[in-house]
Amino acid sequence: MKRIYIEDLNKHFNEEVEICAFVDNIRNLQWVQFVILRDKTGKVQLTIEKSEESNSALVEMINNLSLESTVKVVGKVLENEKVKLNGMEIIPTKIEVTSKSLPELPLNIKDKNAAEIDTRLDYRFLDLRNEYNANIFKVQSEMVRLMREYLYSLDFTEIHTPKLIAAASESGSEVFEVKYFDRLAYLAQSPQFYKQMAMASGFERIFEVGPVFRAENSNTNRHTTEFTGFDLEFSYINSVEDVMCLEEEMLTYMLKGLNEKYGELVKNTFGSEIIVPTAKFPRIKLADLYKELEDRYGYVIDDAAKVDLTTEAEKLSYKYSMEVYNSEFLFVTDFPKDKRAFYHMRKDGIPQGYDLIWRGVEITTGAQREHRYEPLLEQALEKGLQKDVEFYLEFFKYGCPPHGGFGLGVDRITMLLLNLPSLKEAMFIFRGPNRLNP
Repeated sequence: MKRIYIEDLNKHFNEEVEICAFVDNIRNLQWVQFVILRDKTGKVQLTIEKSEESNSALVEMINNLSLESTVKVVGKVLENEKVKLNGMEIIPTKIEVTSKSLPELPLNIKDKNAAEIDTRLDYRFLDLRNEYNANIFKVQSEMVRLMREYLYSLDFTEIHTPKLIAAASESGSEVFEVKYFDRLAYLAQSPQFYKQMAMASGFERIFEVGPVFRAENSNTNRHTTEFTGFDLEFSYINSVEDVMCLEEEMLTYMLKGLNEKYGELVKNTFGSEIIVPTAKFPRIKLADLYKELEDRYGYVIDDAAKVDLTTEAEKLSYKYSMEVYNSEFLFVTDFPKDKRAFYHMRKDGIPQGYDLIWRGVEITTGAQREHRYEPLLEQALEKGLQKDVEFYLEFFKYGCPPHGGFGLGVDRITMLLLNLPSLKEAMFIFRGPNRLNP
């Protein structure tokens, strides 16, 4: 007999079915037992009449069954309007306990607020049984699927780059050292070098979804030492504007599809609304943004701090973008060269890149890359890089198309989309400076 998911039971009224699920609740009354079962699609009620002699073994089994055990049940699905749970019940003829839970759980999985987040993370395998938490990953999975779908429609190729690398100088962030036989290796901070290698290889359009490692001793609600990156690169662009256009189109496609499938769930479960953009994302230069923030909101900082976006400036930029453009998104361009990676193309000395701010948080750094060997070598030397990037510079000695790309943090945009308090909620397993388990 083929297993049926609970959400599909309404297609099988008056039929015998098999379901496999967790034991969510048991009500053991004088004449009847009600058992609520839960699988990833929903819940259903088992009804066992104690007065029926044929049920004696089932009754005894339920008397000794602990919550969160798993069972396989065979029984008939009946429509019953008196049953509050979906107006149906299963009358079981066979119950097999496939695993038995200890009677006392280390935390209350029915109430996600019953324990502090770090206690919940210690027992993440139990914490994720909570429907609220499970829904986070339903939404996240669909979000990634839609972005993949959009890129596949444009003939992008998905690649998988190595996470053990020999060079430690991809960006200014710290890196994790790894003992690699008789020498040191490093965990990759991004797939950037290999994305560009794919451009030099003639792949033209590629993307990757994979782990990214940052050895930053940061304990904010939006930083982590390992996260899932969604990175892409594509060739034969004319300017950084092509990169920004592709990102806004991909994000709009994703949000539209997500709203159609999970808009109501997101609103009802997380109290957040999926806003589908209806126009191009506004663009503003970094210096102009700081002037607007000062004029409008009195946000004054030293000129030395205006070379990059401060956390407060990101928050205020969201307010500004909503008030002026009615847009949750804002592209910020024209950062100084000492705050951008050496591989960003420059025009009149200005890196041709951007940050994308969404709901007051930076979610992307993107750019047109420098694809010509001589300027790239010069910019690498300017940053004090040479030996560590020799292998990377080789990619550009034999012709490489003009190209650009960007990267998104899957966990961060999940956090922002669902209005979650921190990345710890948005990640299947969180990694931070003080957490390496489970």
